[in-house]
Amino acid sequence: MLTDAATSANTTESANRSAMTSWLAVISVMMGIFSIVTTEILPIGLLTSIGSSFTISDGMAGLMMTMPGFLAALSAPLVTAATARIDRRLMLCAFILLLAVANFLAAAASGYWLVLISRVMVGITIGGFWSIGAGLASRLVPAESVGRATAVIFSAVPLGSVLGVPLGTFIGDATSWRMAFVVMGVLAVAVFLALLMVVPPLPPEQATRLSVLGGMIRSVSTRFALATTFLIVLAHFGAYTYINPFLEQVTGASPGLITVSLFIYGAAGIIGNFVAGSRAARCPRATFAVAAAMISTATLLLPVLGQSRAGAIALLVVWGMAYGAVPVCSQTWFAKAAPHAPEASSVMFTATFQATISFGALAGGVIVDRSSPSTVMTFGGVTAALMVLVAWRSHLIHGK
Repeated sequence: MLTDAATSANTTESANRSAMTSWLAVISVMMGIFSIVTTEILPIGLLTSIGSSFTISDGMAGLMMTMPGFLAALSAPLVTAATARIDRRLMLCAFILLLAVANFLAAAASGYWLVLISRVMVGITIGGFWSIGAGLASRLVPAESVGRATAVIFSAVPLGSVLGVPLGTFIGDATSWRMAFVVMGVLAVAVFLALLMVVPPLPPEQATRLSVLGGMIRSVSTRFALATTFLIVLAHFGAYTYINPFLEQVTGASPGLITVSLFIYGAAGIIGNFVAGSRAARCPRATFAVAAAMISTATLLLPVLGQSRAGAIALLVVWGMAYGAVPVCSQTWFAKAAPHAPEASSVMFTATFQATISFGALAGGVIVDRSSPSTVMTFGGVTAALMVLVAWRSHLIHGK
């Protein structure tokens, strides 16, 4: 009896320890994506100060957003396929170390060209780490916890907005923009150590070949996922990349108020991420369309209502909640389109998402240099409205 009781207690303790380790692994992957997302969009909050440092325009400074996206789109399929037979934990560690080097290089850059080189390294990291990490939930936790673990991993996106960008902006205002990149480099090193300690060995289960990706594109559902993701990410980053100049020039906000506004935006994004997490699992198309409609409404109204501080903050809350739902809806849609190839669906999601981030930042940069930040917001609103129409068309064909 005592032996049986002791055995049962040991089994329970082992299960608890195993469950704790599994969730620590999920959190470490989430922190990896958080550090990547924050590094990628950090220039949004520092755009004007970096531009002033190197005497370049806001549109030229926007290349810091364009470079990582294009490189991530290329590296997602190529690097994932080239490393398909290597343990996925080792690849996660390698990519996060590359991120640390990129941040330290940006902090020490003597010229803008070195900053752009560091952004190339960030792009390679995004393509590799996201493609592997975005679909890892099913390998880290039991089947009944996969949905919750996926939401935790993707909470890194709004967390990057609620904590990363405003905190980076605050550090940049208090010290210099270079110190913000130093802090991100230190965080990347800490995540590297966490990945080594808590993520188990992850031998590849199925090699992700380029031919598999080609087969996915032939699926009608995948093509709809590509179209909707392209439109909503184009709308969001075409406008959000230049939110700092908008708040400065149109709203007349001080640096401190801009930081607070970005914190509020990000907090709304976290709420949107978790609210959409469960709903996206059941009906990703409808949830995606609602998020796009909210982004369209917020960005179209910003040039008018955003002239007041209260109006700008209220619309940023709506925008933040909506965008918090976008990554999890997009990833879920891609995963449902190809349930037999989870890593391939993550590669497709990452490549589409990142390519469009860079294209959106580039398009927004051209618009803001030739017109005004208000025009960029209108561009985002119209593009998001087009996404709603495409999602509705897919809903009529496929249902949920």
